[in-house]
Amino acid sequence: MNTRLFPPSKRRGLLLHGVLLVILLVISAWGFYNFAQANVGPNFVLYLLVGLIAFAPVPLFGYRAYALLRAEYILDRNSLEIRWGLRDENIPLTDIEWIRSAHDLTNPLQPPPMPMPGAVLGLRRHSDLGVVEYIASDTKNLLLVATAKRVYAISPADPAEFTQTFARSIELGSLTPAKPKSVYPSFIVAQAWNSGLIRYLWLAALFLNLGLFVWVSFLIPAFSRVALGFRPDRTPDPAPSVQLIILPLISTFLALSGWGAGLYFYRWDKQRILSVIIWASSALSSLIFLIAVLFIITTPI
Repeated sequence: MNTRLFPPSKRRGLLLHGVLLVILLVISAWGFYNFAQANVGPNFVLYLLVGLIAFAPVPLFGYRAYALLRAEYILDRNSLEIRWGLRDENIPLTDIEWIRSAHDLTNPLQPPPMPMPGAVLGLRRHSDLGVVEYIASDTKNLLLVATAKRVYAISPADPAEFTQTFARSIELGSLTPAKPKSVYPSFIVAQAWNSGLIRYLWLAALFLNLGLFVWVSFLIPAFSRVALGFRPDRTPDPAPSVQLIILPLISTFLALSGWGAGLYFYRWDKQRILSVIIWASSALSSLIFLIAVLFIITTPI
């Protein structure tokens, strides 16, 4: 039997996450734009809070959209593999005790905290089953995969076909014993953190960006105007000093994007050098933004 792919339902989840991301990014951009134009005062703080609060959940929803886009349930004669973003669970078929619909339970399942289309994720304890881990996109087509360690709640788009394929796989028997594997996003972070070089790069980027924010917060009241650009005749073009805050915001955004991209490549041994290069570039770019602020405030206007 060939390997079969059973994707979960994705359309509703991707549409919802896409709409939420667009709304949050528009609100955040509006807040930061007005923040950069405002004078120091109540509106200055208000616009900053709006921009930061709207942007805060963007990485979460962005990761969830990516995880749903990549999500697959992969079934062959040897194992069932569940892929969901950075989460990867490989279960040998010999370890699976049974698979059944969640609707067959006498005591209904309770969804995990804050479920939403495309992201029904988390742990929930059931009175009969024990700990149930949800790795699903919706609660309508839930199948329960029971092992000695844990019960997994998954949601293939065609649960009937998935169940039939699993039954045929059991009848045919395993050709090669599969090894169980459990990979969590937190495991990848912890594994990278154990490397002294990577830990140094992460901390360097963190402290450089924190230092940049603190420094700029002191510079804004001390300077009324700074040179953020040049006119066609190459003379400095003065701008309100409050616009300096744009630099630490851009630097932090680039550092967070680099951190996430590095974790993506760190999952594969052969591509970990790319992760190191990305994280080193993030630290270097943070340092360059720090030097850029120094040049800006020392440029006479």
